[in-house]
Amino acid sequence: MATRLVQITMKARDESALGGFWAQALRWELSSEGPGVINLEPKGFVYPDPVAVCLDLVASAEPKTAKNRVHVDLATTSADHRAELVTRLRDLGATPTDVGQGDVSWTVMVDPEGNEFCVLDWHDPVRDTGPIASVVVDCADPRVMARFWGEAMDWTVHKVTDNSAVLRSARGVGPYLQFLRVPDAKIGWNRVHLDVRPYPGDELEAEAARLRTLGATAIDLGPSEVSWTVLADPEGNEFCLLAPG
Repeated sequence: MATRLVQITMKARDESALGGFWAQALRWELSSEGPGVINLEPKGFVYPDPVAVCLDLVASAEPKTAKNRVHVDLATTSADHRAELVTRLRDLGATPTDVGQGDVSWTVMVDPEGNEFCVLDWHDPVRDTGPIASVVVDCADPRVMARFWGEAMDWTVHKVTDNSAVLRSARGVGPYLQFLRVPDAKIGWNRVHLDVRPYPGDELEAEAARLRTLGATAIDLGPSEVSWTVLADPEGNEFCLLAPG
C-alpha cells in the first residue's frame, strides 16, 4: 500500500476571487465541485496524475494570522520569463513581501489574501515540473519528515540534509515536495495543507492505520459525513487522506 500527493488545499475568505487569481497565475482551468470549493487543474488534465499537484480552495472565515507553513514555488525558464511572471503576478493582485528571506535569488510574494509563494530564479535546477516547481513545507527536522513522507508515499527521496529534504513522484514528473528547516514553531491549524490519495483497490481505513504506525496522528473532527480522513504528520501538520482512486 502507498499514497501519492494529488493536491494541496488552501483556505480562502473568497474562494471564487482567489481561485480566479491562481487560475490566471498558473494558466489553469477553474471548476467547482460544490458550494465553497474551487478546483484548479491544468487544461486537459486527467485527475489524478503526478504530472501536476492540483490546487483546491475551500471557503473559510478563519483569518490568516501567521506565515503559512506550506507554500508553492513557481518555476521560470529564463531571466525574461521570471521578470514577465513577476510583473504579470503583480498586475493580477500579488505583492512582493519580506518574510526575512534576506538577499536571495528568488522573489517572495503574497497572493491577494496574503498567502506566501515564491517565484524561483531561473537558474535553479528544476525542469519539466509545470508552473509549480515545488510544494514547500516548513519543518523543524527535515530528516524526520523525509522518513515519514518517504514511507507514507511512493515518491522518491532525492535529498536529505539537516536543513532540507526533497521528494518527487516515482515517475520523475511534476513538482517536487520539499521540507525546509525553519526556526518558527507551528501555531494553530495550517491554512494550507497536503492531500494524499491511496491507489485504487486499497482500503482507506487500512491505509490510515498504516500511516499511524509510521507516526501520523488521527484528528477527530467530530460527527462528519466526509469521505476522507484527517491526520497529522509527526510535526503536527494536518493532511487529508482521500478515498482511494
